[in-house]
Amino acid sequence: MPIHTNVKNHIAEVVFDFPPVNAFNGETWNEIPKTITELGQREDVKVILIRSEGKGFCAGVDIKELAHDGSAIIGVNKGNYLTGKAIHHCEVPVIVAAHKFIIGGGVIMCGAADIVICSDDAYFSLPEIDRGAMGGAAHLQRMLPLAKVRAAFLTGGKIPAQEAYRLGGIEKVVPQADMVTTAMGYAETLAAKSRDALRIAKQALNGIEPFDVEAAYRWEQGFTFEMYMHEDSQKARDAFVETGKAADYGKA
Repeated sequence: MPIHTNVKNHIAEVVFDFPPVNAFNGETWNEIPKTITELGQREDVKVILIRSEGKGFCAGVDIKELAHDGSAIIGVNKGNYLTGKAIHHCEVPVIVAAHKFIIGGGVIMCGAADIVICSDDAYFSLPEIDRGAMGGAAHLQRMLPLAKVRAAFLTGGKIPAQEAYRLGGIEKVVPQADMVTTAMGYAETLAAKSRDALRIAKQALNGIEPFDVEAAYRWEQGFTFEMYMHEDSQKARDAFVETGKAADYGKA
């Protein structure tokens, strides 16, 4: 399975490599939380750095899998939920270094992380409204203001990394060539600290958050199931697989 892990100098790297666009099926989405949790429990790990190889950070779920079998949404939803929860509640801080497209589940990983570094060509997107699903706004709302999240969620539009940085949602935007080095610099800073101090600090920070991101996301996922029972949902998935575009529902 192309999820590569490496532990060195108290830093655990998790690298996704699923050509061509790092779109994950249900099996992969359920493997990610196991990987994060196991690394976070290792006494020799003080920080986890998540990044990807290839064209972009993460294109979300594998729409082809869902277009072929709508019931696969059960496993995908479970994996998305557990991935966000595993990162958010990981014993040690989690840094995400994301380039180019950060879509769907990619937004969840960034929204659940402690520090996010983006390349200057990166953008966040929740295109679920055009894919016959819902979900992900809870994690994006952990990063960005309500009005910005609603506009992106309802239009399926993109939020450039520079805009996310301006709004305080991410730590830094750098040229793609410098992204991994920059993120590793943050990881090295954390790796020099006490593991217990980092662990306790993360618990404290999670405890003072203004809302429960897991409960909010679970609420969203209920509406994904509702949408999946609608004929427009299958039409949206089929259109994306066949044309790469949103379905045409015609004028009201």
